[in-house]
Amino acid sequence: MRRLSICFALLATLLVEPAACAQYVSPDASRLAPPLPAPPPPPKIEVPKVPQFDAPPRYNYQPLPRNSFSDRVTKYLHDGAAAGLGPADRGTYARMCAN
Repeated sequence: MRRLSICFALLATLLVEPAACAQYVSPDASRLAPPLPAPPPPPKIEVPKVPQFDAPPRYNYQPLPRNSFSDRVTKYLHDGAAAGLGPADRGTYARMCAN
C-alpha cells in the first residue's frame, strides 16, 4: 500500500505542469534581447613581497609636505586663542608665525 501511494504521488507530480518556469526562453529572444556582455577578466593574482631578514632597512628621507598658508594661519589663530590672546594679538601672532 505504501509503495502504491508513493508511485501515485510521483506520477501526480510528473503529470502536473509546473506553475512557473524560471528560465523560459522564447524563440524570438535572440532578436529582442541585447547580447550578453563579455565575462570579466579573471582576478590578477600576485605573490606578496616578503621582507628579507638580511636586507638593509629602507628609510624615507623626504620631508613631509608643508601645509598650505591658510591651514597654517588657521592653526596659529586657534593656538593664539587657546593661549588667551585677544583678537588683535592673535592676528599679529598668526602673521608672524605663518610666514
